[in-house]
Amino acid sequence: MRQKREAVMVRTTIFGVKGYTGVELVRLLAPHPDVAIAGGSSRQWAGKQASEVFPALGGVYDFTLSTADDLRRVLADLAFLALPHGESAKFVRPLLDAGVKVVDLSADGLLHDPRIYGEWYGPHYDPDILSRAIYGLPEIHREEISKASLVANPGCYPTSVILGVAPLISRDWADTSLVIADSKSGISGAGRGTKLTTSFCEAGEGFKPYNILRHRHIPEMEQELSLLKGDRVRVRFSPHLIPVSRGMVSTIYLPLKGPVAADTIREHYEAFYSAEPFVQVLSAGVLPDTLQVRGTNMCHIAVEVDDRTGILVVVSALDNLTKGASGMAVQNMNIMMDLKETVGLTGLPLFP
Repeated sequence: MRQKREAVMVRTTIFGVKGYTGVELVRLLAPHPDVAIAGGSSRQWAGKQASEVFPALGGVYDFTLSTADDLRRVLADLAFLALPHGESAKFVRPLLDAGVKVVDLSADGLLHDPRIYGEWYGPHYDPDILSRAIYGLPEIHREEISKASLVANPGCYPTSVILGVAPLISRDWADTSLVIADSKSGISGAGRGTKLTTSFCEAGEGFKPYNILRHRHIPEMEQELSLLKGDRVRVRFSPHLIPVSRGMVSTIYLPLKGPVAADTIREHYEAFYSAEPFVQVLSAGVLPDTLQVRGTNMCHIAVEVDDRTGILVVVSALDNLTKGASGMAVQNMNIMMDLKETVGLTGLPLFP
């Protein structure tokens, strides 16, 4: 069986390897040249080898699966927590106390204010985590991430919206106090658990909005955009479920304060993201397509101006499992562990 080269720099563990984000972490980390997966957790598969439940790993790569409690004791430099909200928090402090860095893919470290967390998610298991975690959007918080022991990996919807709006905060072209975002996500965004509403027969031919008045990602978007602006930003957010396995598009509407050319705004976006390896601003007339980012850590952004209504339209697309979750987590790991930020994340899209 082919394993990692001998000079392994980072030993990682994956808590919650059974879910879509856990599986995606395995896909990205197994060929990573500077990482070894030391173990993964799954109540259902504890005691098995990863190759038994992920046949694609057979003869290529392997590691042992265990319970989450047993995985805590496995020697690692960094742990990925791909556990449900409320579950991740139980493992953060023990891992940090053991000297293990943590990238948490749940919501347990995303919000700074325990009161707001409680309003949207319920009581927090360990509220102190909220003040210790760094919000893991490298395009905004790279320096803080590089020094962090605990990174809260952003949600997929917030990533698409924040990256779409962030360049506008420093310009007075549009009213950014109220962001209107209409977003569509592939079914994998709902998780791997068995649910009637996300079964193939129910969702395969459907297209529907959900949680249009109260979605849990709203406070995350408002928190980060308000911090960037230095003033309150509200988000009017409407998510939709579309019948594809993976992919996400957000169309964002902002009223312009006066006439400004789309080319001027686009040039500003290009300059803002010129040093970012995983954000591409598309040419005039080219709109994002989920197929062009599928399986990658890229976010594609388009900027257009509707002169008739005076509305700036920003469209962003990403893979909700990669740049929207596990790819971002690997990007954060690379930064935290002083590896090249792009290593393991430069593959072409899974097209078609």
